[in-house]
Amino acid sequence: MTTDQSNDPNSTWADFRRRMPVTEHWAYFDHAAVAPLSGPAQEAIRQWADDAACHGDVNWGQWESRLRDVRCAGAKLIGADPGEVALVRNTTEGISLVAEGFPWRPGDNVVTLADEFPSNQYPWMNLAGRGVETRRVDLVDGRVSLDAVAAACDDRTRILTVSWIGYASGWRIDVAEVARIAHDHGGYLFLDAIQGLGAFPLNVKTAGVDFLAADGHKWMLGPEGAGLFYVRRELLDVLRPLGVGWNSVKHAHDFQHIELTLKDTAARYEGGTYNTGGLVGLGASLDLLMECGIDRIGARILEITDLACRRLTDVGAEIASCREPAYASGIVSFTLPDRDPAAVRRQCAERGVAVNCRAGRIRISPHAYVNEEDVERLIGALVE
Repeated sequence: MTTDQSNDPNSTWADFRRRMPVTEHWAYFDHAAVAPLSGPAQEAIRQWADDAACHGDVNWGQWESRLRDVRCAGAKLIGADPGEVALVRNTTEGISLVAEGFPWRPGDNVVTLADEFPSNQYPWMNLAGRGVETRRVDLVDGRVSLDAVAAACDDRTRILTVSWIGYASGWRIDVAEVARIAHDHGGYLFLDAIQGLGAFPLNVKTAGVDFLAADGHKWMLGPEGAGLFYVRRELLDVLRPLGVGWNSVKHAHDFQHIELTLKDTAARYEGGTYNTGGLVGLGASLDLLMECGIDRIGARILEITDLACRRLTDVGAEIASCREPAYASGIVSFTLPDRDPAAVRRQCAERGVAVNCRAGRIRISPHAYVNEEDVERLIGALVE
């Protein structure tokens, strides 16, 4: 983008849209499930595949350099140091690094929300055999009560783990306030950030996040199987390292030197070979997003979802997601009276509009490149 474009919001979003090939085929409202690849990600993956096909591993050093750039971009996205970021396959892997690596004692507990995505429930519930209780706090009408969260914590709460944004409700939490609750009880905050990274700004330092994970295939516009894991540097040695392999040690490329001297960074969790193609694609999308500006992307997403909510209300939809500015996100769930959500989804798909269903409702999740014409295509598909 040129400097002039960067000062013109309309030009910014038009340019962003031109770099999303999906817009030629779909009005895409399903980034909370699996996002389409950005054009830069598509090209980066293609170039890597061509290189690997034509040259084998001859240029592996260049790939490794690019992966360092991706780690740095991920760190910049969340306000962390690159040494605190590991490149992982998915959110579940990041959650499991903490759930299985934390020094639990019988009688400890984990506090989470009852409507968390399964990946942020099962790894913690799986600790029951080690004497660790998982406490699940109910929501009321899709709203998170921080008082209820705090009441569920006690002096044996080791981890408070929540999603930044609820995958079904779209509720966006106050990350700093939840971190304060965890720390006030002597515990740590694990943030499942998959529904927020790439859509809204976050600084893990000022917010007080201790651990974080997010796959790149939603709002970061990357491919599946390429994500980020953050651990606050002071906590590196708190976790028992899992998945240890040749790439976990300081002398990673000296295969004849067998000495378990772990890297003093989060890269110790990377273990073996990378999903290089996926990660270079993720890196290209991160570059695009930061070029647009994450602050501006967040504001644009709220603008386009507010418009969608107004138009949905015009045609009789009942909006279930909270749209108060402090809690609103890019996820909007709604119902249409006497309409089956699955049938509505099929009807939209037949008309080139991608939506989804969650918790018995229709769910839309547009990114910043989605425009007013896309919203009208959505409305048209719903009422035809």
